[in-house]
Amino acid sequence: MKPTEGRQRVMIEDVRPQIDCGRFPVKRVVGDNFVVTAAVFGDGHDVVTARLLFKRGRDRAWRSVPMAHAGNDVWEGSFAVEETGRYSYCVEAWVDDFATWHRDFKKRAEAVQDLTLALQSGALLLDQAALRAKKPDAARLRTAAAEMRERAAMDQTSAEAKATGAAAWKNILSQERLALIDRSPDLRFATRHSTELELWVDRERAAFSAWYELFPRSTSPVEGRHGTFKDCELLLPSIAAMGFDVLYFPPIHPIGEAFRKGRNNAVDALSKDAGSPWAIGSSLGGHKSIHPELGTLEDFQHLLEQAKAVGLEIALDIAFQCSPDHPYVTEHPDWFRHRPDGSIQYAENPPKKYQDIYPLDFESTDWRALWDELKSVFVYWAEHGVRIYRVDNPHTKAFPFWEWVIAEVKKTYPDAIFLAEAFTRPHVMYGLAKRGFSQSYTYFTWRTTKRDLTEYFTELSQTEVREYFRPNIWPNTPDILHESLQKGGRPEFILRVILAATLGASYGIYGPAYELCENVPAKPGSEEYLNSEKYQIRHWARESSNSIAAIITRLNQIRSTEPALRNLSSLRFHPVDNDLMICYSKISDDRRNVVLAVVNLDPERTQWGWVRLDLGILGLAEDIPFIVQDMLGGAEYVWQGERNYVELTPETRAAHVFRVIHPQRAMDDKPAK
Repeated sequence: MKPTEGRQRVMIEDVRPQIDCGRFPVKRVVGDNFVVTAAVFGDGHDVVTARLLFKRGRDRAWRSVPMAHAGNDVWEGSFAVEETGRYSYCVEAWVDDFATWHRDFKKRAEAVQDLTLALQSGALLLDQAALRAKKPDAARLRTAAAEMRERAAMDQTSAEAKATGAAAWKNILSQERLALIDRSPDLRFATRHSTELELWVDRERAAFSAWYELFPRSTSPVEGRHGTFKDCELLLPSIAAMGFDVLYFPPIHPIGEAFRKGRNNAVDALSKDAGSPWAIGSSLGGHKSIHPELGTLEDFQHLLEQAKAVGLEIALDIAFQCSPDHPYVTEHPDWFRHRPDGSIQYAENPPKKYQDIYPLDFESTDWRALWDELKSVFVYWAEHGVRIYRVDNPHTKAFPFWEWVIAEVKKTYPDAIFLAEAFTRPHVMYGLAKRGFSQSYTYFTWRTTKRDLTEYFTELSQTEVREYFRPNIWPNTPDILHESLQKGGRPEFILRVILAATLGASYGIYGPAYELCENVPAKPGSEEYLNSEKYQIRHWARESSNSIAAIITRLNQIRSTEPALRNLSSLRFHPVDNDLMICYSKISDDRRNVVLAVVNLDPERTQWGWVRLDLGILGLAEDIPFIVQDMLGGAEYVWQGERNYVELTPETRAAHVFRVIHPQRAMDDKPAK
């Protein structure tokens, strides 16, 4: 079968990045330089030219930047993303007749050949370019063509012409005139890649953030009293001073009475038991209402303002499930799955039963109205100033719904950020990220060995996954108290938060349980906390001597000053001859900031070993000493070569987080006298 246009001689293949052949958008944040590569080639020896086309979602016209040949038929181009929202991009390439002529003309001139026909051919190409150009450029191109014809009329065989032949092309084709040609390419037979690819650009917090989880009802300074939004306001300065920028609240809605859970997940609650915040809804309202003991909507909005004033942003939990008392149950019973006896099916994960929660049925015959209502929940809170949402168990809701609702919300609120709480199978987690979730929880909690950490974070940072999946690293949550924290105690809490804060770009802690190193499980072998805050109000002794708040604060200070820690893609691991020690580095986009971390993975004993650095990655020379400054402990060391000795002790020196000082860069950065 003949093609529509058989004179398109350039092939474009392997455009990167793209997700599932362009089915889903790649992700970046404002300020990024978005780099695109492609294999571009044609038949024969003619010169090929390529350009990268891009436009923002609302634009009609494409903008373009030239692509440069990076070797072996691979071309590369880039553009800066300047605002949030959707972009489109594509690669276009063509056989460049003028560039081919220009290349061959230089060779003829350097060989001191007769240039008459070559100059006439060049003049003809300039005339054709003038027809494509805008008026000012067209006039200059016609002038250049006339000069070429004048030169062609000269005797090219004279001794003088031969003597000056090699320089003749320079006099005619200045950089200015070459730029005129570039602005008016001959695109009649250009090939454009068959797929227009998409890029979604978020604000920076979608890729770099530090989260602190807090139950508002546990914030009262008076033990035994239900906390309020006003009590939360009193804690804002201390949380901000620790260096966090996102304060995350579990659900703040009315809690159901029916089948309410008691302390430690007891099936029968006492009258004074507060219940689980995730059992959403009562006669007082549902997902657009606030638990009255927390305060009013006005109180909540005042809290948002006070948080913003100290550099914090409030994130809300969105859990699409209902208590039996939720208004949806009586108003829209068809939004729930019913059992043969006519009763609504409560949530189960056999053998576990959650009688206080009704899951929504995404196969409901009234699914369109259900989708619209759930979208209105996001919109309601967005209208009241919330832009960050931690979504509870999104993997138990329909994937098409998430792809639709996130896109719908971002049409009006492109700065919205969605964190997926999806501790599930890899393809499911990645599928949610492709469909719009800005960030995701990870398997970090269960990756405790050097091998597991290295393999997992290499996958996250060095494969296609990094183009759409942004990990948010949590060493604990209200649901998860890992065995390592139960057994390793305070030293384990220290080393795990160091890893979380430096391996990824975004991380979070469930505090104050984490900063106070709470590590008692509900029972042996369980990951549930004893006296879990999910089922009762807690009063925290924040000034405890066991607190690691000072260490967490220092880590966040380091994160704020070291640009290398803002990205994930530069993460590289370096060998250590001790399996209980791990070493890795990160480098800033401009390569001026290098951070090197060495962490003791043993919470009980001092570990030592020889680190073997990849000097090429770090930009260091084998024979030149360099300085490493420990930003955690304050010490400074002079290292040289790839092998260097490290000794780390739990509690007192669990890790080094080094700033690497390149010798030449240190000289360059010294102020002039």
